[in-house]
Amino acid sequence: MNKSILRLALPNIISNITVPLLGAVDIALMGHLGNVDFIGGIALAGTIFNFIYWSFAFLRMGTTGITAQSYGEKDRSEQINTLIRGLSIAILAGFLIILLQKPIELLSFYLFESEQNVENIARQYFYIRIWAAPATISLYALNGWFIGMQNAKIPMIVAICGNLINISLSFIFVYFFDMEAKGVALGTLITQYISCSIFVITVLRKHSDLLISITLNSLIRIDKLKKFMSINSDIFIRTFCIIIVFSFFTAESAGLNKDILAANTILLQFLFIFSYFMDGFAYAAEALVGKFYGAKEKNALNKLVRYLFIWGIGLSLLFTILYILGARNILSIFTNSNETIELAMTYIQWLYLLPILSFASFIFDGIYIGLTAAKLMRNTMIIACFGFFFPCFYLLKNILNNNALWIAMLSFMLARAVFQAIFYKKALNTNSL
Repeated sequence: MNKSILRLALPNIISNITVPLLGAVDIALMGHLGNVDFIGGIALAGTIFNFIYWSFAFLRMGTTGITAQSYGEKDRSEQINTLIRGLSIAILAGFLIILLQKPIELLSFYLFESEQNVENIARQYFYIRIWAAPATISLYALNGWFIGMQNAKIPMIVAICGNLINISLSFIFVYFFDMEAKGVALGTLITQYISCSIFVITVLRKHSDLLISITLNSLIRIDKLKKFMSINSDIFIRTFCIIIVFSFFTAESAGLNKDILAANTILLQFLFIFSYFMDGFAYAAEALVGKFYGAKEKNALNKLVRYLFIWGIGLSLLFTILYILGARNILSIFTNSNETIELAMTYIQWLYLLPILSFASFIFDGIYIGLTAAKLMRNTMIIACFGFFFPCFYLLKNILNNNALWIAMLSFMLARAVFQAIFYKKALNTNSL
């Protein structure tokens, strides 16, 4: 079982490491331009795109769960049809976002107010990266499909190649062409289409045998379409709650002042780095839980869950030690501003608690997705978001200021895990083997 977990988890961890690495490089490139406004501008624009693109993260999770179950059932037709349905939604949504970019920009900067110079930098970034929408959303479906097909190596290769290209292009555009934030945006834009092309070529070359299973009748089967849309709509609501939390976090940081915004943006990298490691095991959970569910192997599923939590506990302890011992060194990677580092260090204690309080929520996410228990996962997220994050913040805001944001974030992560544990038996009974 450990071999099965690691066979999927390790490539996903390697893939995910490149994601915070890319974000870290973007922030580092901006952080060494000598003006904290560039960090704020990238953070603000990044929040807007997170709001846009994370809304479509349901395509990755929904596609993984359904594909993994089809893989366990050996239903070749449904395997390829799930990918086509996902890509169809992604491409249509991407072009719609491009068409609506102006109203999206106006609404976004109305909701996420900041200082004028920071907003100007964010707008420059926005109007370039927005053109990557069709490719960016398609990558969710493609990544999810390969993971559901028990293949984590292809997403790993694409992620590594794509992010190396992105980092290289961003560095060239920023330092050789003096494009500043626009250079980082252009590097991302080009890379998204390159990565998407590599995925599509791989599907055509390695899974051409599945293409013969495509028929119009199987593609538009009402029961399959209903299941696909139902699962994805629930995951969309769940994901939207996460978007609200992180967008609110950044917006409140910006509302305090640009120095707090810069410090909190860098501190969030601690959360993202840990989450991408944990997501490696969550993705393994999605694929293996879905496979065992589809094949109706109850004993294997129970064993898998036990092993996943052992790995989660071990990783959380490792990261707690790493953050306690190396926090200042990690901060110095993201900025050479001593003022920003010192400000961030005043809130670093909350990051020490993060791994232990949050690891279970990542593992449970993978389990619920593999079971396609989307409604229960949605409900736990709504409870954590509106029952804990916002009440906690507003109760403490006037007393603890920025500390209230971090306490609310920790309460949100812990509440997710607690309620997922409470509803786990119901998820198994609802999706019985």
